[in-house]
Amino acid sequence: MRRALLTAATATAAALTLAACGTTEPAADGKAEKSAGAITLTDGTGAKVKLDGPATKVVATEWNVVESLVSLGVRPVGVADVKGYRTWDSAVPLTGSPKDIGTRGEPSTDTVAALAPDLIVATTDLPASAVKQLKKIAPVLSVKSADGTGQIDQMLENVDLIAEATDTTDRAATVREDFQAKVAEGKKALADAGLAGADLAFADGYVTSNQVSIRPYTATSLIGEVNEAIGLKNAWTVKGDAAYGLGTTDVEGLTGLPKDTRFAYIGNDQDKNATPFTGALAKNSVWKSLPFVEAGHVHRLDDGIWMFGGPGSMSAYIDSVVDALTK
Repeated sequence: MRRALLTAATATAAALTLAACGTTEPAADGKAEKSAGAITLTDGTGAKVKLDGPATKVVATEWNVVESLVSLGVRPVGVADVKGYRTWDSAVPLTGSPKDIGTRGEPSTDTVAALAPDLIVATTDLPASAVKQLKKIAPVLSVKSADGTGQIDQMLENVDLIAEATDTTDRAATVREDFQAKVAEGKKALADAGLAGADLAFADGYVTSNQVSIRPYTATSLIGEVNEAIGLKNAWTVKGDAAYGLGTTDVEGLTGLPKDTRFAYIGNDQDKNATPFTGALAKNSVWKSLPFVEAGHVHRLDDGIWMFGGPGSMSAYIDSVVDALTK
């Protein structure tokens, strides 16, 4: 899993110890300082974020940070596109009645201001102009949205950073441990089924103007890293983008996959354009001739697993892909 995850346990323990004694020395990960209840964090942009104390009224502008907050036991008071989150991320359910603050790319500053939050959690994908406006309302903690050099590590670091801001570092340690246990469990299940090293191509797809676009999740994507962590081999040869590890192809591009490839995807019944593999491609001659289609090795995984989510979604993904491949 690229960088050793075991070092995180030491960092978490150190952070907890420092918090308990009220020291003004930096935490072990260098990202947090505490003094008389005040907290200073270094976020994913390298900016210093100062809080008077642990945040309790939190607004979240992206679904992955919403998931992190919920996993840490924090109920955000404001969430971007509440309906969309509940449609695409039921693996970590959003409870209560948070205020919808608008779209993920363009949150409503008026709506956010009316909530009077003490912290706004965003990602580095949010436009700088939006961040500038939000900083006039409350401190903004931006986590790095993705890192093609180490997606799992970045995912867990983001959870830890949000935990520092909300005084939930003990819960973050549990979230990390649960995820690591799920990885080990999934790897063993696949090995026991004789599937260690099996080729898997995970993708999503969309239909726009009657044209099908397929998006491969390469080895440097979050799901690609999770697949390799549980002992699968990424079948894609296309190159993904530097941040997310996502590629582009069409149905003809699938003909280059290894013959024994298993193909998996996540769809959504509320968005028919997001399920071309059982829709627009169902009668496509190229699709039907693919070896994994002919062999019945196309697996629709459970809905509600956000492909860019946190440990909760990735744990649900492991359960779903292992179940699909070992049936």
